[in-house]
Amino acid sequence: MPEALLEVRDLTKNFGGVAALSNGQFTLRAGTVHALCGGNGAGKSTLLTIVMGIQDRDGGVIRLNGREVDFDKPSDARAAGITIIEQELSPVPAMSVAENIFLGREPVGLFGRVDFATMNHNAQELLDSLSFDISPKTLMMDLTVAEVQLVEIAKALSYDAEVIIMDEPTSALGEAEVDQLFETIERLKAAGKGIVYVSHRLSEIMDVADEYTVFRDGRFVADGKIADVSREELIQMIVGRPLTEEFVKENQATSEVALSVSGLNAAGWVKDVSFEVCKGEILALYGLMGSGRSEIFERIFGLTQDEGGEIQFFGEKVRMATPSEAIKRGVALVTEDRKGTGLVLDADVRSNICMAQLEELSVGPVMQSGRESAAASRMIEMFDIKTPNDRLPVSGLSGGNQQKVVLGKWFLTEPKVLLLDEPTRGVDVGAKREIYRVISDFARAGGAVVMVSSENDEVLGMADRVLIMRDGRVSGMLTRDELSAEKLVHLAA
Repeated sequence: MPEALLEVRDLTKNFGGVAALSNGQFTLRAGTVHALCGGNGAGKSTLLTIVMGIQDRDGGVIRLNGREVDFDKPSDARAAGITIIEQELSPVPAMSVAENIFLGREPVGLFGRVDFATMNHNAQELLDSLSFDISPKTLMMDLTVAEVQLVEIAKALSYDAEVIIMDEPTSALGEAEVDQLFETIERLKAAGKGIVYVSHRLSEIMDVADEYTVFRDGRFVADGKIADVSREELIQMIVGRPLTEEFVKENQATSEVALSVSGLNAAGWVKDVSFEVCKGEILALYGLMGSGRSEIFERIFGLTQDEGGEIQFFGEKVRMATPSEAIKRGVALVTEDRKGTGLVLDADVRSNICMAQLEELSVGPVMQSGRESAAASRMIEMFDIKTPNDRLPVSGLSGGNQQKVVLGKWFLTEPKVLLLDEPTRGVDVGAKREIYRVISDFARAGGAVVMVSSENDEVLGMADRVLIMRDGRVSGMLTRDELSAEKLVHLAA
């Protein structure tokens, strides 16, 4: 067996007397990828934050290259040879890509001033080595969520660490970018690096990992070699029970058109996009990063200006000039970045759920607390949101429950058309199935769904038809009978 780079034994962590982690353990070997598996709230992130020195442990041992370590802060972990690609993106928006990558360790020149030329050159070399087509001079605020994810990956790899922790590194990436990352991982393995890989995309884990450890409810469940376990067995260990079906699809499309888009232009480069979605139908928009999928949603929802084309809602031509107009028409948009644009993290669960219905829950300028509480309770029950009460800050919820809050916010508006941009991003397999159930039930009740997804399996499992985008234009349309992963990739590439 390869030598152990990182050993974690019996880690424990309590918050207010509640055990978030009771016996965290795993062993990472040189030249391998070790997958940490488990649902939201299983204890994976708690374990990793302890390893990185972000928070203290209550008990347990961490060894790096056989030597016991206890880091007080992330910079200590990085100095020792451990770096992390964090699940929650944390860019400095007003700074450039190069400045974000080398933040706090900028090269300096004459009189101690930052040597921007050298920094941009080094950043460009790093980005080129990873095949990331991003300019080091671009401001982070001008990047897409997927591009920000790539910059975070580049930043972590710039430390040349022995141990690289990747926490949901592909959650915002398309298939092509995932392939680039996997190629990088293979190079890192060949160089003897060890990679701790956390992902809710089980197909990725089965493809990229050598070994696995499963956590559930803050406790170690099992470990072993990926070659010795099936996807179904892994799912059962993660959720604690057999999961007979991953996707839930019981809708039936009708012939009544709910939303029609004709010759739509958006964002200056998305051109001549046309499609329609009927009541009861789930239409998927598929494409590589930068193909224009999210920009179409933003135009339909009134977030960007009218650049030409026609939108019809149940046969009536509409402008959708603002989000408030779209909401009144019965359109809801679940954005791909729930923390950046879907939620107010410091606000409580109740406030977030009721945010899009302030007028309906108020009398004049005064919010009716009783009606607000009742509305939030309905959505908490409907989506089975795991929260001790509706006054808990939404930042304290797991990723899956945060996504349910976003869905609850929009379902409270009683929409007729759902625009879903990466609806299961960063969500565990159990919560994914619950979200698929919600989508299917909404469509079965006569709602129309347009869904953007970067996951082939999700598109194949849920869509009735798929519109494929490439370079801002429609490259094809596939019916459910025509669908295959090969056709999707062929039309999108």
